[in-house]
Amino acid sequence: MNYRDALLQSGDDVQISLDVSPGSKKTVFPAGYNEWRNAIECRIKSPATEGKANAEIIKTIADYFSVKKSDVVIVSGAISGQKKIKISGVSLEDALERVLGDLGE
Repeated sequence: MNYRDALLQSGDDVQISLDVSPGSKKTVFPAGYNEWRNAIECRIKSPATEGKANAEIIKTIADYFSVKKSDVVIVSGAISGQKKIKISGVSLEDALERVLGDLGE
């Protein structure tokens, strides 16, 4: 699997394609890779109502990459399970190393 297809350098930022499963038993990122969607899987405990899942995604990604929540933005897919997330303050190389290491690659 080519996990690298889910991460992209965008200027000084990194964009990650996510395949989100809200309402899961526990929050997990990264939770795997969806090869059909070229997206990193993300499981979120919060339900997909009233922006709760999106808020938890932002917090989870910020904590994972040790950046402020304001450095994480949902670029597209705010009301979809497929999202593009932009992270400021993280290089593509660091993001790849971290995600691939946690996915066992």
